[in-house]
Amino acid sequence: MGRDLTALFDPRSVAVVGASDDPAKYGHAVAAQALRAPDRRPVHLVNRRGGTVLGRTAAPSLTAVGEPVDLVVISVPGAGFEAAVDEALACGAKAIVAITAGFAEAGPAGLARQRSVAARVRAAGAVLVGPNCLGIADNTTELYLASDRFAPGGVALLSQSGNLALELQLRGEPHGLGFSRFVSLGNQADVTLVDLVEDCARHEATSAIAVYAEDFGDGRAFAAAAAAAGKPVVLLTAGRGTASARSAQSHTGALTTSADVVAAACRDAGVELVRTPREMTVVLAALAAGVRTRGRRTAVFTDGGGHGAVAADAAEDAGLDVPELGGPTQDRLRTVLWEQSSVGNPVDLAGMGEQRPLSYADTVGALLAADEVDAVLMTGYFGGYAAAEGGLGGGPAGGSVLAEGEARAAKEIVAHLASAPKPLVVQSMYPQSPSCRVLAEAGVPVFDATEDAARALAAMAGRRAAGAGRPGVPPLPPAAAPPADLGYHGVRALLDAAGVPFPAAREITDEAGLLAAAAEFGGPYVLKALHVLHKSDAGGVALRLADRDALLAAYREMHARLGAPAYSVEAMADLTDGIELIVGVNQDPRFGPIALVGLGGVLTEALRDVAFALAPVPARRAEALLRGLRSAALLDGVRGRPAVDVAAAAAVIERITTVAAAHPDIAELEVNPLLVRPDGALALDARAVLR
Repeated sequence: MGRDLTALFDPRSVAVVGASDDPAKYGHAVAAQALRAPDRRPVHLVNRRGGTVLGRTAAPSLTAVGEPVDLVVISVPGAGFEAAVDEALACGAKAIVAITAGFAEAGPAGLARQRSVAARVRAAGAVLVGPNCLGIADNTTELYLASDRFAPGGVALLSQSGNLALELQLRGEPHGLGFSRFVSLGNQADVTLVDLVEDCARHEATSAIAVYAEDFGDGRAFAAAAAAAGKPVVLLTAGRGTASARSAQSHTGALTTSADVVAAACRDAGVELVRTPREMTVVLAALAAGVRTRGRRTAVFTDGGGHGAVAADAAEDAGLDVPELGGPTQDRLRTVLWEQSSVGNPVDLAGMGEQRPLSYADTVGALLAADEVDAVLMTGYFGGYAAAEGGLGGGPAGGSVLAEGEARAAKEIVAHLASAPKPLVVQSMYPQSPSCRVLAEAGVPVFDATEDAARALAAMAGRRAAGAGRPGVPPLPPAAAPPADLGYHGVRALLDAAGVPFPAAREITDEAGLLAAAAEFGGPYVLKALHVLHKSDAGGVALRLADRDALLAAYREMHARLGAPAYSVEAMADLTDGIELIVGVNQDPRFGPIALVGLGGVLTEALRDVAFALAPVPARRAEALLRGLRSAALLDGVRGRPAVDVAAAAAVIERITTVAAAHPDIAELEVNPLLVRPDGALALDARAVLR
């Protein structure tokens, strides 16, 4: 059930330590907000000088309050912070909101202080938000302990930035978005993002969870909590494009960035990942509509060809499908439109709206009723007739009749939605017009930008239950004992024990060993120099050595040039009709093992046709990743080549990623190439790097 945060969000009493009459101090803003609901619970103001604050008597200390206090907000200089925490705990506080800064963000000494305080709070059975936070608010319990007001609504906002939270509040207002809770995360010394997501998931008044986070803490636990939330989670994060700071020693490490990791975790967990506060607002507005699509088949409906073409492109860019409508649907549309209207998709009124405004409603009704349509994007001028009548600018002459017709059309569109509840999103040149407001008040998301309307529809189609299009967060296997040997043959042995197939191979250090290996299995052979980074680039791999003599000659040449301490003699695999893949796992410090699959071989980094997922990757998920590659058509055979055994490759990917997930001591594990042929899959090379 997660941690009990009742005292944090619905305390029996509150005290603000550091309350002040000085508007420049944060204790002034928090105290003023706390007093907005004085009848809900006792609110005590504490100032070491005593006297009055905001016209109320202030206690000189928390002890002087004379009664237990459930929740204590601490906004005092850093030097007095620990003493204030200790006094709060001694007075029975079950929750502390620490505004005071100067801890982990200030360096190692501050981190040590922070850990010590958090340990004392936990030992007392209390919870701590912060330090270095901007407060909390819960509109459902009339708890106001942040410097600003948040309009009531269904979104729980968990943010590491106060200003971004205020921007989301401003952007959400035109869409009717409000907030059930606001929590400034601060340093997460005790109460973490995961704790808050789990608690908001249980909070009945919260319908969606919006997160701005720079530090996930345990990112994998966050993904798991979001996946289990049962309600939408929308994430805005910073630094997604920054590559790993350490030096990567494999293709996997070189190709994996923070952006890939976060995107993979969000995709697996069903989290809506956004890039800007504006996009977060768009997604939240779409989710607030409460309607989800059954699929991605989108009908674009417009009153102008330009708007229709732009909207169709935007919809496809957002991952939606804009298929041509079938004959029966086109025939139905022709009964409500005139001859010059286009009914293929986009559907274009072609001027009929000015002749008969109700044609907007008739067309929307026909599209919503079509089984082949999952959602409708209406774009263009709708709203302009009423805007002209209302003095909002634009619109043709003659307005009142058209405005009245448009208003009736808006009401009929709402009626159509009631009988055929599918997602409808509107882009209008006049989103604040009376007609558009009718739609918005009925729960239809209305935007002024085409790309916002398309992104909103994509969000309505995005979240699915695990097992129904969303993989979920895979559990980690039990940790295995560290391998004794992480050399080339040691890694092969580790993977071979898990069922990963390899060609026959022997490690050798001299000519005698090479000749013994050649006698053990027949050619053609492969010779590899061991302990050489990127062997192919260094000329440390010789292929298709037909017999023992060719093998011996290649060894002498390679050893004279590279002087490697050891070599591997291997049976040459049949590359006929095969495709080379890469399978790797990279240990991310926040999200744990992250798998990479894609087109492999020597061109891996040049082609960069790869996909990412949380590891371990079940075979079914692995096959979906392979099918999603840009080069996926190669798997099914092209230009006379036969299809390869994708199921066999997926099974091997599951085994490789499971081994890596069971070894957190291995920073990078990679099989490249994994040869997949029509008759199975075979690992041709492997390497691992210790953390």
